[in-house]
Amino acid sequence: MERPAWAPQGIDLSVPSVSRIYDFYLGGSHNFEVDREAARKAMEFMPGLPKVMQANRAFMRRAVRFAIGEGITQFLDIGSGIPTFGNVHEVAQAADPEARVAYVDHDPVAVAHSRAVLAGNDRAGIAAADLRKPQEILNDPVVGELIDLDRPVALLLVAVLHFVEDADDPQAAVATLRDALAPGSVLILTHASYEGIPVPEEQAGGTVGVYKNIKNPLVMRSREEIARFFEGYATVEPGLVPMPDWRPETPAAQEDPYAYSGYAGVGRKQ
Repeated sequence: MERPAWAPQGIDLSVPSVSRIYDFYLGGSHNFEVDREAARKAMEFMPGLPKVMQANRAFMRRAVRFAIGEGITQFLDIGSGIPTFGNVHEVAQAADPEARVAYVDHDPVAVAHSRAVLAGNDRAGIAAADLRKPQEILNDPVVGELIDLDRPVALLLVAVLHFVEDADDPQAAVATLRDALAPGSVLILTHASYEGIPVPEEQAGGTVGVYKNIKNPLVMRSREEIARFFEGYATVEPGLVPMPDWRPETPAAQEDPYAYSGYAGVGRKQ
């Protein structure tokens, strides 16, 4: 296959990428047939997967505007993926042109594409680093240049923790990041869960199997397990809830049942 101009050199185009699959679900154009194939396979079990991703993005935009409303102008978005339409820097900088955004991803595709999108925006940048190594993120020069850790920061962990297995101790990574943040900082988080999915767990397990096969295991956690990531934070109203229920802007009656797959919450560091 021909390598499009936006695809970074050295990337194996025959291997699906979680970032590009997500981009496909959101209706983006930065994905290949191998990604679409994996996405369609996952959708055989959960046809509403694009709705889940859209609910994630809609929550993220509401939460970013909430943070700006709280006077927070610095955003650290880990596992940011490919910056498709309506990304953090667009939402934040539309609300406050002074807002600064440091994106972090370990997928070379996401990093290369983000660099291209962010060229010329001196208040946003991308760092190639991994959530499993939080110290590397905190020490990254791009992050250091954009984020002042002595002032409140909005830390975004949106649709990323479910790709970190328990063996890699996501709890410790989240705690390390929390400890580095100034009081008044907020954690903006979403996580996949079997709770709320409108199909039987066995069927949803088929989707989990697809991600396992592409070497990106999807770890479903219960609401109780997800709530532990908020240790050291006071959750803001309405707490840890299905994504459409977090400060909705439209009546819930309009939501697709799939949008309720997984949880969303915002916590404030005391």
